[in-house]
Amino acid sequence: MNFLAHIYLSGDDEGIVIGNFIADGIKGKRYMKYPPAIQKGILLHRAIDSYTDAHPTVRESTAKLHENYGHYSGVIVDILYDHFLAKNWGNYHEIPLEKFVEDFYALLRHNFSILPARIQRMMPYMIADNWLVSYATIAGIGKILSQMNVRTKRVAKMNLAVVELEQHYDAFEEEFTRFFNDLIQYSENKLREL
Repeated sequence: MNFLAHIYLSGDDEGIVIGNFIADGIKGKRYMKYPPAIQKGILLHRAIDSYTDAHPTVRESTAKLHENYGHYSGVIVDILYDHFLAKNWGNYHEIPLEKFVEDFYALLRHNFSILPARIQRMMPYMIADNWLVSYATIAGIGKILSQMNVRTKRVAKMNLAVVELEQHYDAFEEEFTRFFNDLIQYSENKLREL
């Protein structure tokens, strides 16, 4: 899953939200240098990623992309699934997406000093372009995929995946919905475990 889903699945604990958001940049046991709630968020993020990668419904989605994007298919599906979460936000949360995201950005600003340097550098762009709200539109997802493609030195050609999104839109949305219901349950159970 991508940023929006990870934030959503963290619940209300701000430390868990921060940990889940920064987790990709925290390797191995380096998570142990953070306060307990952030550690919990990092471990939740890792568990969500493992669960997602192994889920048969996610594999249905990645199969549609594998021929053109190879091992980048999983990254693309994560982004596409965030589109469907943003688009259907009202089905999952009572707080409107814009307000939820605004509160999250405020949380990042308030905790700037604890964020890894990579996140500190990325944050101004994320907020200025309002990435998380832009996920709700195909144009917004296209821009995110183009940015990701630049990060791969244009090898992945992820920017072209909007074509498959539009071709298989209903199927991707149905797969997201089926998978996300499972993921919500899994994440709630994992949070109780941690």
